[in-house]
Amino acid sequence: MTAAEQPVTSGAPARSLNVLTFVLATACGLSVANLYYAQPLLDLIARSFHTSQSNAAVVVTATQLGYALGLVVLLPLGDLLDNRKLTSRTLLVTALALALAAVAPSLGLFVVLSVLIGTASVVAQILIPFAAHLAPDAERGRLVGRVMSGLLLGIMLARTVSSLLAAAWGWRSIYVVSAALMLLLSFVLSRMLPPRRPDHTASYRQLMSSLVHLVRSEPALRRRAAGQALMFGTFSAFWTSIAFELIAQHGLSQTGIAIFALIGAAGAAAAPVAGRLGDAGHGRIGSGLAFLLAAAAMLLADLAARNLVLLAVAGVLLDLAVQVHIVLSQQEIYQLRPDARARVNTVFMGTVFLGGAAASAVSGLLYDNDKWAGPTLFGACLAVAGFFLWLGSTLQARVGTHVPAAA
Repeated sequence: MTAAEQPVTSGAPARSLNVLTFVLATACGLSVANLYYAQPLLDLIARSFHTSQSNAAVVVTATQLGYALGLVVLLPLGDLLDNRKLTSRTLLVTALALALAAVAPSLGLFVVLSVLIGTASVVAQILIPFAAHLAPDAERGRLVGRVMSGLLLGIMLARTVSSLLAAAWGWRSIYVVSAALMLLLSFVLSRMLPPRRPDHTASYRQLMSSLVHLVRSEPALRRRAAGQALMFGTFSAFWTSIAFELIAQHGLSQTGIAIFALIGAAGAAAAPVAGRLGDAGHGRIGSGLAFLLAAAAMLLADLAARNLVLLAVAGVLLDLAVQVHIVLSQQEIYQLRPDARARVNTVFMGTVFLGGAAASAVSGLLYDNDKWAGPTLFGACLAVAGFFLWLGSTLQARVGTHVPAAA
């Protein structure tokens, strides 16, 4: 085992693995939340900048595209630089972008800053592979699942927190609060995380070139990335459009939207369960069931559009499906190349957020033209496509295990 593959807990003997895991989970949740604050605020943003709903939805697309850019440009540095310094310094850039967004005078500038916010918020994905280095192989799924719980809680609670702050102090307030949290988080990580400098002598250019080799040589990575991109597209179709629907059809205020968004937090409980499921060897079947659950959730959301309770149930089921699939996917891909986990995550999450950004843009247009039926049916189709991708790979794997070896 190389130095890059060794667990880093020995670098911080005074701190337990549980404390480090909690710090990583909190950091992931707070940083990734920046990608989702705008989703329930799109109606307010559209009115503030005197623009259409589909134009306001570009904010979500821009943030996700920025995140994808950060995954490609910044995340490979996790295999080259000291992870502690990389994350704490990147968070300072995040804080600056958020502070500027809070006072942006036009939609165009706000969109540009949203790209920067998304790019710098890639810290969450630098820390997940970092967490995978903390535990022995037998416990990696459980530990990553716990860190993912923090990340997923950040995703789910972001919409609730931003809605509540918007109701109290206006939609810009969340950007001020988050900027302060990023500064605090940068300080905490620089003090509490153990140092981890990967055992690589390659240059940044060589690391970037190796991404192409990873894609070509790891079919499991290609499969998991494509599947999660479709799953995240389903997720984005629902949550990018739901605020418009809740206001237009159910007359909810920002506080009401905050309460509705809170239901998604219940799905974060699935992350540790999914990790244990993967540790027990049931990751493949669990992934297939997740796609079916996501498709069913979107169909329920379409059929039950006028029933707020059933619409909330659909949101919970969708979030459960997304969380189960991403934990199982990450558990599998992190076993592929222990020496290149940051780059593996670059390929995986870069693909995922490109899918999410595209789905957000499409769902905004579909809502303008077809209202709620457009995004929900679109999301259901994405989940069904993911299921067939999973089915094809499963059948191929079973056929492969029954082919006699060449003499």
